[in-house]
Amino acid sequence: MDFALPTDLAGWLPFAAACVTILLGLAALFAPRLTLSAIGLAPSAGSRDALGGSRASLAGFWLGVGLIGAALYDQPFVQLALGAGWLMSAFGRLVSLLSDGNSLRASFYLLIELALAAATLAPALGFLPS
Repeated sequence: MDFALPTDLAGWLPFAAACVTILLGLAALFAPRLTLSAIGLAPSAGSRDALGGSRASLAGFWLGVGLIGAALYDQPFVQLALGAGWLMSAFGRLVSLLSDGNSLRASFYLLIELALAAATLAPALGFLPS
């Protein structure tokens, strides 16, 4: 199986979303304190479990899905899986905004999650010609 970079917008959007997912996964893997702090979940001074949780739950999932998304960016099922993941993240963020209160950070992350979901779902759902 040969790998080729995307040649059109319908290929570049899911590929770019997968690359962003990979970068987030790498940040969570190698800089878990920074990642947790960025999302407002700074671990306590002696807590190693929070760092392990960041590396396992965040980094592992983001890296796994991101790598498959980047390698198979032109497959609609892979686009749907990555897009659904980001869309559900945005939904969880929206529920949090409505029930826990609004913050500028949470609103910013909601927009990022929606953009990543849209970039991945638009080609899979036929909104962009391939």
